[in-house]
Amino acid sequence: MTQIAPPPRQAPPASAEATGRRPDSAAVRTLVSPLTLASSRGKALYWIVFTLVVFAFAVAFLFPVYWMVSGAMKTPDELVQTPPTLIPKSWHIDAYADAWDLMDLPTHLWNTVVQAAGAWILQLVFCTAAAYALSKLRPAFGKVILGGILATLMVPAQALVVPKYLTIADLPLIHTSLLNDPLGIWLPAVANAFNLYLLKRFFDQIPRDVLEAAEIDGAGQLRTLWSILLPMSRPVLGVVSIFALVAVWQDFLWPLMVFSDTDKQPISVALVQLSQNIPLSVLIAAMVIASIPMVLMFLVFQRNIIAGISAGGTKG
Repeated sequence: MTQIAPPPRQAPPASAEATGRRPDSAAVRTLVSPLTLASSRGKALYWIVFTLVVFAFAVAFLFPVYWMVSGAMKTPDELVQTPPTLIPKSWHIDAYADAWDLMDLPTHLWNTVVQAAGAWILQLVFCTAAAYALSKLRPAFGKVILGGILATLMVPAQALVVPKYLTIADLPLIHTSLLNDPLGIWLPAVANAFNLYLLKRFFDQIPRDVLEAAEIDGAGQLRTLWSILLPMSRPVLGVVSIFALVAVWQDFLWPLMVFSDTDKQPISVALVQLSQNIPLSVLIAAMVIASIPMVLMFLVFQRNIIAGISAGGTKG
């Protein structure tokens, strides 16, 4: 009886790692092929294009800053001449000293610091507590409350100016006016729906097991928030802090309505109110001085900003 030999066994196909080739499903299409980039000419062309793009973006963002700083060092005649000069013919720094004295910048900068710091502290306290309650305590009608809070984001800020002013001018129940008072800036800044939602989304990503472990150890709700959630939430708290401080620092319309007393006005309002008989170079110098704190804050906390954005985009 004739036996039929079994067919020869075929070797399994080599994996993508063994062959060094990328599978078709993971193939990446680029404008320039990897083979072209691997050549010396391709690398040189890549770095030239990359350098030009970075330089163009740097010029687009930094040129207005340079124009403002150098404009304060020009004479009034040179500042308004046509065509404008890119580099001052003679550098004058007296405008910065005049702006510091004539416009009483120390007083208005201190007013701005007080208003921004109070709004920042109150917003962190109340927004963090509300976000923790909506995220982890799960109150009754929590989704309805959250929906109502987020619905306020659809209302234009200009439509709320008059109701807020009437409320501040005659506070309900106690009938007290908060005009020319920092509380007129602090209290409206507490109700920030965007920062509250940002904190809630971050708390939602924290695993429930962490809270259960704290509960087993005997920690209460307040202890859990203070000792566990807040240390884990430093990146997003940094982002919320930046948003809160910048919003108060650059606001103009609401402080203009709240503070009729010139000595209590923040820097954003004082620059407009005191610019009537001030030379243009002095006014530009005051604007440069007013922008320095925000620039320094960004340079110091830029890592926190990037960490907070990345933390908000990862799933825990």
